[in-house]
Amino acid sequence: MEWETVIGLEIHTQLATRSKIFSGAATRYGAAPNTQACAVDLGLPGVLPVLNAEAVRMAVKFGLATGCTIAPMSVFARKNYFYPDLPKGYQISQFELPIVHGGHIDILLEDGKSKRVGLTRAHLEEDAGKSLHEDFHGMTGIDLNRAGTPLLEIVSEPDMRSAAEAVAYMKKVHSLVRYLEICDGNMQEGSFRCDANVSVRPRGQSEFGTRTELKNINSFRFVERAINFEVERQIDVLEGGGKVIQETRLFDPDKNETRPMRSKEEANDYRYFPDPDLLPVELDAAFIETVRGTLPELPDAKQQRFMADYELSAYDAGALTASRELADYFEEAARVGGDGKLAANWVTGELAGLLNREGLEITASPVSATSLGGLLLRIRDNTLSGKLAKQVFEDMCSGAGEADAIIEQKGLKQITDTGAIEKIIQDVLDASPKQIEQYRAGQEKLFGYFVGQVMKATQGKANPAQVNELLKKRLAGD
Repeated sequence: MEWETVIGLEIHTQLATRSKIFSGAATRYGAAPNTQACAVDLGLPGVLPVLNAEAVRMAVKFGLATGCTIAPMSVFARKNYFYPDLPKGYQISQFELPIVHGGHIDILLEDGKSKRVGLTRAHLEEDAGKSLHEDFHGMTGIDLNRAGTPLLEIVSEPDMRSAAEAVAYMKKVHSLVRYLEICDGNMQEGSFRCDANVSVRPRGQSEFGTRTELKNINSFRFVERAINFEVERQIDVLEGGGKVIQETRLFDPDKNETRPMRSKEEANDYRYFPDPDLLPVELDAAFIETVRGTLPELPDAKQQRFMADYELSAYDAGALTASRELADYFEEAARVGGDGKLAANWVTGELAGLLNREGLEITASPVSATSLGGLLLRIRDNTLSGKLAKQVFEDMCSGAGEADAIIEQKGLKQITDTGAIEKIIQDVLDASPKQIEQYRAGQEKLFGYFVGQVMKATQGKANPAQVNELLKKRLAGD
C-alpha cells in the first residue's frame, strides 16, 4: 500500500520582550535558577496578572505579516493541568478566541515550486518553568525563571506532506519572526521550538489517520529526523496489523527514535475556561494600523525585489533573504562594489564557505560588507583576477587590512598589458614546440597546458580572459 504523510506544526516562539507576559520579572536568559521568578510567576495567593502590551503588539505584527485576521476581541483562558514546573496548576493561554487566526506561509520546495501552508491560529500564552534532572542525586530540581515568559504559539494547518516540507516551513517562520524582530530565534536557548503532529493515511484517503505529537524539538535537523522516524514507525505498525495510538512522544536524537511520553490529551481534558483575572483584549483599527506601519520589508517581497533589481535567480535571492542581516550585508556589498550579481556570487560562495567553516553568523563576519564591496571593485576594474581575489579575500579574513592595501603590499595587481602578456606567451610557445604540434594535430585539451604555463610564469597575475584570447590567436597561426 502507498502511504501519504500528514504533518502540522505548532511552533512556540518566545517573544523578545524585556519582561514577562503577566508580570514585571525579567526574561533574560542564563540567570541563576529561580532569580527571575516573582510572586505572580510563582502563583502566590492574592497576586494578579497584568498583560504586557508589547507582547500583544508583537502578536499583531506577526498576524499582519502573514495575512491573518486580527481579532477585535481575544480572551485569555486557564488551561488546567498539573506538572511540577507549573506552580499555579494552570497555564494562562488562549483557546476559543485567539488574538490572530487564518493566514498563510508560502514555502519553496526542493523542486523549485512554491507551496502555501495555511495557519490555523497564533495565540499568546505563558511558558512553564523547567525541570532539571542532573546533579540532584536521583531527584528533580525546578527552575521557574522561564515561568511566565511570553510565547506566541503558531499553529499550522495539516498541509505538509513530508519532513522536508516541515523543515522548509519551520525555517520560513524562523526567518520571518527574526525579520519582524519579535523573537531572537535562538533554538539552543529554547526561544524557538516546535511540536510536530504526524499521521499517515492510505494515499487517496480524505480522512486523517491517528496522529501522534512529537514534543519540544529545537533544531531543524532533529525535526526532519524525528518526523521521518515517526512516519516509518506508524507505517510499520499499520502494515503489521496494529493501530496507531494517539499519544505524545519524545524524540531521542542519540538513538534516532521516538518514544512514548504520555497519552495525548484532548481540549476537554484541560478544562479550559476564561481567566477571571484578565479582561478580554480589545484592539481597535487605529492600534492595528499603527502596528502595520512598523512592518519591515518582508522576506518574500525582498526576494522579489532582489530578483528584479539585481537580476538574481529565485534560488540566490531566496538564499540572500534567509535572514535580515544577510540581506542587509549583501545590499551594502552590492552598493559599494557596484555589481549585484558579483556580490551575490561572493556572499553565497566564498563568504558563506568561510562562515560555515568557522561556525559564524553573518553578524560576526571578519570581513565587513563595505570591505567586501571594495574587493569587488578591484575585480570589476581588472586589478584582480578571480584567483588573486580569493587570495586577497583570505588575507582580509586574517585581518591583513582592506583589499587595496593588501594588493599594494603584496604586488598582486593583475597584468592587463597586452604587450607584456604576448611576450610571456611567446616565451611559453618557444619552449613548447612538441605540445604545439600535438595541439594543432587535434589534441585541443593541451590548450589548458598553455594557459597554465602562462599563468605560472606570471604568478597568476595575468588576466585570464586576455591570456585565453591571445593564446587562441597565436596557436591558430594569427
